[in-house]
Amino acid sequence: MAASAGRLAGRVILITGASRGLGAAVAEACAAEGAHLVLVARTKGALEEIDDAVRRHGGEATLVQLDVTRGDLVDALGGALYERFKRLDGFVACAAELGTITPVSHLEPKVLDQALAVNLVANQRLIRSLDPLLRAADAGRAVFVTDGSVLPGRAYWGAYATSKAGLEALALSYAAETRITRLRVNLYDPGPMATRLRARAFPGERPDAQPGPATKVPPLIELLLPGCTRHGEIVRFAQSGA
Repeated sequence: MAASAGRLAGRVILITGASRGLGAAVAEACAAEGAHLVLVARTKGALEEIDDAVRRHGGEATLVQLDVTRGDLVDALGGALYERFKRLDGFVACAAELGTITPVSHLEPKVLDQALAVNLVANQRLIRSLDPLLRAADAGRAVFVTDGSVLPGRAYWGAYATSKAGLEALALSYAAETRITRLRVNLYDPGPMATRLRARAFPGERPDAQPGPATKVPPLIELLLPGCTRHGEIVRFAQSGA
């Protein structure tokens, strides 16, 4: 494991959607804080690129090429991590699927299915697989990335909004179930940022119209620290003190 000093020194942090956007920015920040990273993404080449960035920060990473919608592989992930680390100190769920910006009446079932599979179902499966490891840690932390800009009733965002609303309900239920444990569970809304997902949603927006993901990371790192006492909250960037 990484031996560098930092607020996450020696801690094992798993990040999904780690190869780009917010996930990659979180990986670099955690590496700079001394964590050993378990980076999960679908594309080998992209994982290798973020691994290079982690190493530039003096960190170390275990790379896991995995489609989070493959439930059978997600189920096996917890056991594999137990064999290597015996615990998991942090889990950051950054993987996301936009779906299609379209009227609900035009939404194709396969598009809705994919948004739900990535944004909601995969996270329940990950909780199921990783929960024993998070509870085994002295201060387990789980952070699920949500999107407060997709409010109920926003036209044309039915697939994404539905899946994120489901994720919030799921994570808050998990928080209620772990209230008397050492595990702390929260949601984090980074607000608008320049990512590939946003570029798909707003193709006419200038690339520099929104801040980069790295600017949104500090409040999320606070939720991973052993001293964090927040639990069962939706922490929004604008309200986090950042």
